[in-house]
Amino acid sequence: MIRQLVTRAGLVLAGALTATVAFAGPAAAHGADAPDGTDYRTEVSAVAPARPGLSVRVVEAGARLELTNTGDRAVEVLGYSGEPYLRVGPDGVYENVRSPATYLNRTIAGDTRLPAEADPAAVPDWRRVDDSSTVRWHDQRALWRESAPPPQVRAAPDREHRVRDWTVPLRAGTDTGEIRGTLDWVPPPDAYVWWVAATVGLLTVGALGLLPARSRPGARALAGVGGLLIVGGVAAVVFTVGRELDAGARGVGGVLTGLLGGQVWALLTGLGAIAAGVFALARRPAADFALALAGTCLALFAGVANAAVFARAIAPVPWPATTARILVALILVAGAGATAAGALRLHATSRTPTPPTLDPAHPHPTKP
Repeated sequence: MIRQLVTRAGLVLAGALTATVAFAGPAAAHGADAPDGTDYRTEVSAVAPARPGLSVRVVEAGARLELTNTGDRAVEVLGYSGEPYLRVGPDGVYENVRSPATYLNRTIAGDTRLPAEADPAAVPDWRRVDDSSTVRWHDQRALWRESAPPPQVRAAPDREHRVRDWTVPLRAGTDTGEIRGTLDWVPPPDAYVWWVAATVGLLTVGALGLLPARSRPGARALAGVGGLLIVGGVAAVVFTVGRELDAGARGVGGVLTGLLGGQVWALLTGLGAIAAGVFALARRPAADFALALAGTCLALFAGVANAAVFARAIAPVPWPATTARILVALILVAGAGATAAGALRLHATSRTPTPPTLDPAHPHPTKP
């Protein structure tokens, strides 16, 4: 009876988590506006002329530019018509509410409707948006916004191509400057190979659940799946932290703030998988249920949610894209494999016949 209740509770929790992925996941992705991967590599080559305390880098897999100005003079980023757009200096970050770029750059698609007051020729109307010395923004000059690839890419999609050299103009008082960078097309990997490898791996791990649960091989299988789930949980935490670092988080505090604000589900499932793996290694009661539930969450929130890296050349982490694909494949193998193994062990245990009841007056089993 208890095992049936636990199994039913697992099904309810799994359904609730699946619904959360279906409904909350897209909203969270839209709110962050950060891609899960891309085939366009955006790089900053120089800031000219160089200024003390001024630095620019690419974040969110190239989706945004990040400018930091710790100097004693404010620096303005100019918009698409040469109008003042952003101002970063000792007194914080300001945006010009009369600049069309203020609205166009709110989304990576650049499809925000312009309000009536947006006029690049109007006198700037500055609004303070942050008290730091750093600002991040989408810039259409550094992005490829068309749905179809450039002509040279369509002609030879298996080769790397320079799409354009781009510049973003800057101004500090009467001094002018610019951010210089490049935009390149990088051929994507063959996603089929990665999906096949992940599928073979998770089926292999899941097959361990076929070993008799109460046998010595079954006990070793439980420990093996638990150990693998710990590795998958660690991979999920590493990948999640990597996404925050690529999004521009600085320091432990910045990473924690980003994790709790946008990557909390992936972080929690990674930590939960580690806890469930330790639970299984200790051979605690209900370890099979813990493996199945934690594996499901890990596969959904940290595996499937990041599987776009299998088909994208540029991953949203500060490491080579191949490293990101290995981490996600490991998460899927550990998560889905633990789910299958745990479910098979639960099913086999539920079908094990109950030992006959012994009567204290008659120590031998009684026949029904």
